[in-house]
Amino acid sequence: MAAARWLGAAAGLGGRFCHMMLKDHNLTTRHSFYQLAQKKLFFPSAVWHNAVRSMFIQTQDTPNPNSLKFIPGKEVLESRTMEFSTPAAAFCSPLARQLFKIEGVKSIFFGPDFITITKESEDLDWNLLKPDIYATIMDFFASGLPVVTDEAPRTDTAASEDDDEVVLMIKELLDTRIRPTVQEDGGDVIYKGFEDGIVQLKLQGSCTSCPSSIITLKNGIQNMLQFYVPEVEGVEQVVDDDDDVEKKANST
Repeated sequence: MAAARWLGAAAGLGGRFCHMMLKDHNLTTRHSFYQLAQKKLFFPSAVWHNAVRSMFIQTQDTPNPNSLKFIPGKEVLESRTMEFSTPAAAFCSPLARQLFKIEGVKSIFFGPDFITITKESEDLDWNLLKPDIYATIMDFFASGLPVVTDEAPRTDTAASEDDDEVVLMIKELLDTRIRPTVQEDGGDVIYKGFEDGIVQLKLQGSCTSCPSSIITLKNGIQNMLQFYVPEVEGVEQVVDDDDDVEKKANST
């Protein structure tokens, strides 16, 4: 909440990011080993023993009721993030491929030290999905395989030699002031471009289908960027082709 107060004061916002308003760290739950042991048959005895002794997975609710943040207590992607909206997109991640095999998993997002799972619909009960997700995560980390392979694409906001002063300032604000706060709630914001005063951003993880994502984008991110970078006239959300097709399908 300290980050929320700082952002609100620094940008002169009338309201806070949607995920800040909805955040409640008391929602973090620690699941007993009894619950995890229900999936014991998924592991060879030696692997199960080592995994349980070295991994204690926590979950945290997000502003999106269909997304849940899993915190394995281990590094996931160091300092980067990646989103997998379809099983085909998970070609570079052995862990994502395994998670997509769980019935009801719609999309997967990897953060530096967390995994956000989005389920297909509100009708699915998280209590039915969690055991398989716990087992898959623990089994994978016990295997020693890399979370992503070398051919994984980069989707960060690293500065480029082609960036002008305005774009560099936008990227710096995103990386240092905005993205860390959004990642706390299992999501991320990726820079996609700046044209005619409009900053193009892609929302990922729990933010992708969050009912309040527009509030986050306009009342939070846009206000902050405009406060520090006068050249910014507005912010718009960019969707990939797969996301666009899905949104059109859901609207019909």
